[in-house]
Amino acid sequence: MKIRPLQDRIVVKRLEGETKTKGGIIIPDSAKEKPIEGQVVAVGNGKVLKNGKNRPLEVSVGDVVLFGKYSGTEVKIDGEEHVLLREDDILAVTQK
Repeated sequence: MKIRPLQDRIVVKRLEGETKTKGGIIIPDSAKEKPIEGQVVAVGNGKVLKNGKNRPLEVSVGDVVLFGKYSGTEVKIDGEEHVLLREDDILAVTQK
């Protein structure tokens, strides 16, 4: 299924969290926290300003972003978990 978010909304697929600590201890599933890093899957057209003009989003499909732990709405698309966020909920774009 294809999805196109509206206005300044972004669909993000969470990246897998760490399964081992740096010391080699394996973290059980019950102790794992949801990752706050994800890859942008789809973006909206942009934010509509008060003067009626459209401001394009600063993120694009494929970017890896950091977002707040409790930000957005979790949705299932084709059986996979995704997060639907506003552009304001994005904290940073990671660069490698």
